[in-house]
Amino acid sequence: MMNIKEAASRLGISARAIRFYEEKGLILPAKQTTNGYRAYTENDIWRLQTIAALREIGMSLQDITHALGEIDQGNQQRLEEYLELQQAVMYAQWIELKRMMDTTQRMIDLNRQDGPLDVSHLHDLADSARRLREARQNWHDRWNYDTQAAIHDQRVQVESRVSTGQGQTNSEDRHRSDNVSPINDENLVSHPYHNADESTSSDSNDTLQSSFYLYHNYDEGLEQTAQWISPAPGEKGLDIGTGTGNLAGRLLQQGADMTAIDQSREMLRRCRTKYPEMHVKLGNFLALPFADQSFDFVVSSFAFHHLSPDQQLLALQEMQRVLTSRGRIGLTDLMFVDAAHREAYVHEAELSGHEEQLRALRERHFPLLSELCGWLEQQGYVTKHVRHNELLHTLLAVPLR
Repeated sequence: MMNIKEAASRLGISARAIRFYEEKGLILPAKQTTNGYRAYTENDIWRLQTIAALREIGMSLQDITHALGEIDQGNQQRLEEYLELQQAVMYAQWIELKRMMDTTQRMIDLNRQDGPLDVSHLHDLADSARRLREARQNWHDRWNYDTQAAIHDQRVQVESRVSTGQGQTNSEDRHRSDNVSPINDENLVSHPYHNADESTSSDSNDTLQSSFYLYHNYDEGLEQTAQWISPAPGEKGLDIGTGTGNLAGRLLQQGADMTAIDQSREMLRRCRTKYPEMHVKLGNFLALPFADQSFDFVVSSFAFHHLSPDQQLLALQEMQRVLTSRGRIGLTDLMFVDAAHREAYVHEAELSGHEEQLRALRERHFPLLSELCGWLEQQGYVTKHVRHNELLHTLLAVPLR
């Protein structure tokens, strides 16, 4: 037993800090019966050390309270999740600081140029930096994938089987299809959107009545990604937005050393159960919680379209950051071929009056394949892609250097 002064001296913190933690309910030392003073046991000292350690890494008092509760219950996995979440926060802050330093350096370079300084250039740089910072901060999971984790694998298989049976006959027909199809992403029950007027027989409405499934050609897309990545044994790979790990699992079976990240704790728990040998971590596209040049390849499937255009650019930059100089990128997702494809698709949806489809198009940001390839090629990659259905594509990017 020791008093508060002795405890503070042993821990190297102030007595005031200890009292603050007591006020917040993080520690409850017993009081001596003789004088009513607090008496600190070795267990109290250990708990204070834990609190101090978690504060040192910037964890909030609320998260520390939850983390201590998990420690008390012996829930090591949940504690790890809190630590990973804090690590992700720190990586996001570090990435943002790096971006601010880069912007400042560009301002310095502009100021050093010969001739009078055009201050509008500084304003443009500042506006660009602000827009990207807001893009990084504003993403949230509006689809609540924690609630979908339990049925995710069943859902994708049901949708894939049902849609496969809808009669696409060969790759030429599939790749050249001009059908406009409703989109389903947030319903927990696995079913497509349908045109409200099932009896309409016009050509445009007939195309809309053919059901579209988010995970149509799911296995085909994942298999194409794994085939193109073709990891050598021991290569380090990262799957972003892994869900329950279906793509990462295929690459793991091919001998890759796979790490899978997702922002959904429940999805990751199911991924851990399915692939206990896989490295699994909380995180998202916009602040990958890994050091520079950590991976030989990065993949993602059916997740990139959840980002806004500005966020998609940040995600691509993050992929580049964590890849080695020869690292490759594999994306399988719903994409429009180009702006004309998107305009025609939206126009048909508007003509049909299909409100659910239009809402889905507004809530998601299906990228333009042409823009993705253009950006990647500007960064020194050579790209190739294949079209699985009206919207689903697989894209591979390999650096020329």
